[in-house]
Amino acid sequence: MPKNTKVTQREHSNEPVTESVADLLSLEHPMDYKSSQMSMGLSPGSTAPGRALLPSPDPDAEDGRPAWNNKLEYILAQVGFSVGLGNVWRFPYLCQKNGGGAYLVPYFILLLLIGIPLFFLELAVGQRIRRGSIGVWNYVYPQLGGIGVSSLMVCGFVGLYYNVIIGWSIFYFFQSFQYPLPWAECPIQRNGTQAIVEPECEKSSATTYFWYRQTLNITSSIDDTGGLNWKMTLSLLVAWIMVCLAVIKGIQSSGKVMYFSSLFPYVVLFCFLVRGLMMKGAVDGIAHMFTPKLEKMLEPQVWREAATQVFFALGLGFGGVIAFSSYNKRDNNCHFDAALVSIINFVTSILATLVVFAVLGFKANVMNEKCVVENAEKILGFLNTGVLSRELIPPHINFSHLSAQDYAEMYGVIKTVKEDSFGQMGLDACVLEDELNKAVQGTGLAFIAFTEAMTHFPASPFWSVMFFFMLINLGLGSMIGTMTGITTPILDAFKIRKEILCVACCVIAFLLGLLFVQRSGNYFVTMFDDYSAGLPLTVVVILENVSVAWIYGTKRFMQDLEDMLGFRPYSFYYYMWRYVSPAVLVVLIVATVIEMAVSPAGYNAWVESEGSERFQSYPPWALGMAYALIVVAMLPLPLVYIARHFNLISDGSNKLSVSYRKGMMKDISNLEEQDEQRFILSKNPSEAPSPMPAHRAYLGPGGTQEMTNTNYGTSTKTGYQNIGSPESEL
Repeated sequence: MPKNTKVTQREHSNEPVTESVADLLSLEHPMDYKSSQMSMGLSPGSTAPGRALLPSPDPDAEDGRPAWNNKLEYILAQVGFSVGLGNVWRFPYLCQKNGGGAYLVPYFILLLLIGIPLFFLELAVGQRIRRGSIGVWNYVYPQLGGIGVSSLMVCGFVGLYYNVIIGWSIFYFFQSFQYPLPWAECPIQRNGTQAIVEPECEKSSATTYFWYRQTLNITSSIDDTGGLNWKMTLSLLVAWIMVCLAVIKGIQSSGKVMYFSSLFPYVVLFCFLVRGLMMKGAVDGIAHMFTPKLEKMLEPQVWREAATQVFFALGLGFGGVIAFSSYNKRDNNCHFDAALVSIINFVTSILATLVVFAVLGFKANVMNEKCVVENAEKILGFLNTGVLSRELIPPHINFSHLSAQDYAEMYGVIKTVKEDSFGQMGLDACVLEDELNKAVQGTGLAFIAFTEAMTHFPASPFWSVMFFFMLINLGLGSMIGTMTGITTPILDAFKIRKEILCVACCVIAFLLGLLFVQRSGNYFVTMFDDYSAGLPLTVVVILENVSVAWIYGTKRFMQDLEDMLGFRPYSFYYYMWRYVSPAVLVVLIVATVIEMAVSPAGYNAWVESEGSERFQSYPPWALGMAYALIVVAMLPLPLVYIARHFNLISDGSNKLSVSYRKGMMKDISNLEEQDEQRFILSKNPSEAPSPMPAHRAYLGPGGTQEMTNTNYGTSTKTGYQNIGSPESEL
């Protein structure tokens, strides 16, 4: 390059850079990209040593892409996206179901094996390429560009029903401003002068009745739609308005929202933990939770559920992680971010579990005392009618102050003496352990079990308001990430005002979400939760892993990370990306498919006459709809592959960013200068001195290398790595 150019002068000057992108680009000679050797359309058999996958690291501001105001906003956004409702009502349930404290061991191991490495991978590719999910995987390997489209579609499916849950929380939030709470007692029906308890409520419980009848007004089967539930429709509208306002300005608005929506749930969790520990029975609940059942660790099902929870807890495959990281500077330490966010997510799950079991321990003690009182009254009745002899009652027992231990002793004596007729007495054992073993997850935990516990709190409306406000914020943080995973790839591909796109997406989503606010809507929420995300997301993530580690090459990717971060990542990641993570994901896919084939496809329908749930199989049309969700979410993967393999659609090379084109043109100019030197000096290419600083080649785990001064942003890598060449050709 001539020494009097602006670029050369800038390299030898201490003055601040003031040239515009147009000034820099004007110095370069025009070039036909289609005929260039750097074109993305290289044949798999061609070789181009030293070429890289990722864009040249030019100043971030030059591509006009928005950026986070500060690092804290970005971390809070990633935390808000990964920490969601599942941390509160899914993780505690799995902990209780799969061995208590013993479950934490496989969970933490799998967090290290697949969670942090794959989270780091998504952060790195998003930050380096500075595009959403569609643009990133078009750049990595155009034939697998369907990965981004599938991510977007799964985000759409999940966002549709996830915001319905936020709508439910909004309804409960406004209902909490009453004393007593509306779900504290069963409603009373008056028939003339006679007052009777609502039969449906009496057969279940006050909180269960309020959830199924007052909130959902649910039908008895998925076949009976029952029409729209206007209360839930209004709540869903409010939820979508909140989401729209949070993301309408992109990261400029969502970043500000994250300060509150990400931090406030921790305030509530700590308040609940302190309050819970002060209540009777809280220690029983926590002790039950963390008493390890080590034999559970030998069951494959425990490891499968732990892997699934790790997978979804970090939001892998949704595109939200990539979208958020794409607004970072290229030299941001995304390795630190991956470890930090993953650990925060894990600690949050532990904190939420402590809170849940402290409250459920209190609830179990209350219910056990209630059981003792009710059964003691039955025993008194049997004593008064002569069915039982008073000699059976130990002399130290006082019915007016009957403890659980005294009742257990009396229960054991009666059961032994009246063995033949004991079953007809209808006495319950009232064992605290049985109450603690009642595993509740999902909406049942939040809207039934937890609400019932809060009715026994002093100042119960305050705690109810705080709890559901926390759920709203947890859901909102996840929805912001989900919406960003949808809008960012679209904004990268099309020139649309983000405000218009955001409003259009929210309006369309609200209209489609009316499916979930019918009286039968809860059954569709269950269907989407079971089928729309699980298998498609696992396939998406394993293809992400394979495309980077095996198609592009782990060594090349590690070298790119070293250029970007300024240090070489641990060789641990090399082995995880190349071998361990893909193997674990394959096992997870196989286990998921087997479970879907073995487990009956159905839902828990509410039977009004019985006041309880009953499992029902999906009718043929609903089963077809469930499997269609999987097919539609995964369909872009083969379609894009076939279309690009046969050159039916563009490979995306015409959508390169300004900074990417600029970096490519600078590298081309370097090659032209090398050609000129070879012509003048009559040297072979290998003999001509390179005008650029030598690159440090990554030699794989345990490799050694000389440390040379490599100026960031002046790499000799040009265009796209020949992704068809084997990694051994480094």
